[in-house]
Amino acid sequence: MSPDASTQNSTLAGHLLDQYAGRIARTRRPYLLGLSGLQGSGKSTLAREMKLQAESRGWPTEVLSLDDFYYSRSERELLAQQIHPLLRTRGVPGTHEIELLLSVLAAFPQASEKLPVDYPRFDKGRDTRVTPSRWPRVTRPPRLVILEGWALGLRPQLLTALEEPINSLERDEDPDGRWRHWVNKQLRGYQPLWRKLDALIVLHAPNWEVVSKWRSEQEEELLARNAPLAMDAKAMVRFLAHYERLSRHALATLPTLADTSVEYDDDRHVLAVNHS
Repeated sequence: MSPDASTQNSTLAGHLLDQYAGRIARTRRPYLLGLSGLQGSGKSTLAREMKLQAESRGWPTEVLSLDDFYYSRSERELLAQQIHPLLRTRGVPGTHEIELLLSVLAAFPQASEKLPVDYPRFDKGRDTRVTPSRWPRVTRPPRLVILEGWALGLRPQLLTALEEPINSLERDEDPDGRWRHWVNKQLRGYQPLWRKLDALIVLHAPNWEVVSKWRSEQEEELLARNAPLAMDAKAMVRFLAHYERLSRHALATLPTLADTSVEYDDDRHVLAVNHS
């Protein structure tokens, strides 16, 4: 991260914590702050900076990533065989173990040395979860929990919106719409989690094309490091096609649902921070 980007992130993190400080102080349970942003928007980096600053304020903080709750590769293989081959690829609603995430959140208020709370980590390089012995362990109740993810807060699409394929992946590999209808239906099962959010912050990218560029840049860095399973440009295009439909839906709908919307330009510079 460049010095300018680091300074921007630090300033933004402090501003967001200031905005919610009163509410965090008043709550008697962990305050659950959702941080929603599409691929490459920098939500994980911002969440880490918010954790550092929150703990410097005396607030024990945990950061959970929706990505860490992906089903393992073997479990997604089963989904691919039983429901649709496109479910081999992680990412869309229905490929996360939401019940596990809800159980972790429910256990946090009682976390202690005697009742530790473990939560998973997902290794994207190997496309599966790390072994449970390497999962983070929480032994005290957090004051703040930041949940970050690419689809946080998203509501299902209208069924009429599912009729036409949005890209060549849907046209060629989901011609009858079975996959996209199943994914949309699974999104209903995420709504109880969204309702637990005390507030939702949305990192709003300019458009889908910019999101694709940001995510591709991340993958180029992995390729340069020879990361296992890093994708070349052609594979990246196909991978992103799995996300395109709901990403466009998120761009169109999430800013109006957010408690705070952070607007970015094409180079990830903050243009505005809007609080509802």
